[in-house]
Amino acid sequence: MIFIETKLAGAFVIELERFEDERGFFATSWSANDFSERGLDPVLVQCNVSFNHKRGTLRGMHYQQSPHGQAKLVRCTNGAIYDVVIDLRKDSPTFKQWVSVELTADNRLMLYVPVDFAHGFQTLADKTEVFYQMSGVYKPEYGRGVRWNDSVFGITWPIDHPIINERDRAYCDFEADAA
Repeated sequence: MIFIETKLAGAFVIELERFEDERGFFATSWSANDFSERGLDPVLVQCNVSFNHKRGTLRGMHYQQSPHGQAKLVRCTNGAIYDVVIDLRKDSPTFKQWVSVELTADNRLMLYVPVDFAHGFQTLADKTEVFYQMSGVYKPEYGRGVRWNDSVFGITWPIDHPIINERDRAYCDFEADAA
């Protein structure tokens, strides 16, 4: 695996290191040692799948509050997504900044999302499937979110008029004290 750190410390784009031959390729997509060597949480305790019928579907921006924060390893297994993370660490020099990466079934890139980052994505194709590996189990009472179009962050989304559910649409304006 090739770890490429983003401008947000601790958030990595991960590229598979492929060993190819006439049959196709082989690659390691998870190694606790590789994650530990970089100071990243090597524990994954829950896996989730998100299937999205339509291009333009937007999910996010979600995070889980301490003491039950979750790191995530995100990969698109069918279709394509515009994946976004926001640094919500109040003591971070990149507090409230965001980065995006296009994850597709073809490019096989992954995004490592640290604890205390909000995460969301917009689908770029119909029938898009996203696979998440989580460092902690989902605890709804600690689940939080920030609005996908909050001007505090100024995220540029690729598709206007997203398909979004009421919960994600209804998140309030960001307040640092609530994060």
